[in-house]
Amino acid sequence: MKHTQDKRFFLSVFLPPAVWTALFFILPLSLIWLFSFGEKDGLIDINLVWTAENYLRALDPIYLQVFIKSVLVAGLATLICLLVGVPTAMMIVFSPPRWRPYLLLLIVLPFCTNLLIRTYALIAVLRMRGYLNFSLSWMHEQAHTVSSFVGLGGLADWVLGERYVPLELLYNNYAVVIGLVYVHLPFMVLPVYASLEKLDRSYIEASLDLGAGPFRTFRSVIVPLIMPGIISGIIITFIPSLGSYLTPDLLGGTDSTMIANIIERQFKSANDWPFGSALSFILMYITFGFLAIRAVMNKGEGRI
Repeated sequence: MKHTQDKRFFLSVFLPPAVWTALFFILPLSLIWLFSFGEKDGLIDINLVWTAENYLRALDPIYLQVFIKSVLVAGLATLICLLVGVPTAMMIVFSPPRWRPYLLLLIVLPFCTNLLIRTYALIAVLRMRGYLNFSLSWMHEQAHTVSSFVGLGGLADWVLGERYVPLELLYNNYAVVIGLVYVHLPFMVLPVYASLEKLDRSYIEASLDLGAGPFRTFRSVIVPLIMPGIISGIIITFIPSLGSYLTPDLLGGTDSTMIANIIERQFKSANDWPFGSALSFILMYITFGFLAIRAVMNKGEGRI
């Protein structure tokens, strides 16, 4: 009787989410995987011929270049997030306890706003007549005013130029990297913060007491102990950056196309679902590869 009740409880709790996952996650992915081995027939028809032509077509230098560029852009954005995120997480951890909730709120607050709205806000900052260029123009004018007041107007004209030339910060690869860092920085800060919060500070005190300076303590003590959080942050920052579509679409120019934009065009304007499916699963295979590397590293370190 008890076994029957346990079985009914198990089915009532786990069967609905299992059915939901199967219908709305596994089944759609399976269809896309099948499409990747098909070929386009006319405008909307797909013939399942079990060909690898779509995957071989992805090795064309044009698409391979986009893949490599996407990896480089995502890698650069991840590196910047790492360089900014680790000090930010340390600042939060070592701040007074009463300030930590508010500092964490500032990190997660962007998630309360739609990504599209945040991207358009970034456009307002970076465009030619945006807030950043207005601020730099004002600083340029103030520098000229002060220089003229102290009799160094000619030097200011030589160093700064007579007039401010707005920076082209939008619709290029730099804007894409800035946008990716802006969107994904919290994904780096939060795992590193979680590792730092669990860190035994007696190790830091022992290192400092034994004569190691702050930099050596950070390099030799703190970084190895928080390495799981750093690796997790790198993975969950790099993978979404690699598959980002909206950020390069709105902030990038004609030479800022990433692989997700190519996939979107295959499904919409080109209406080539088999090739778009193959590109999608190549991107997914890359994602699984990074996750597998992470799992192997965890196993080697004795963690589950």
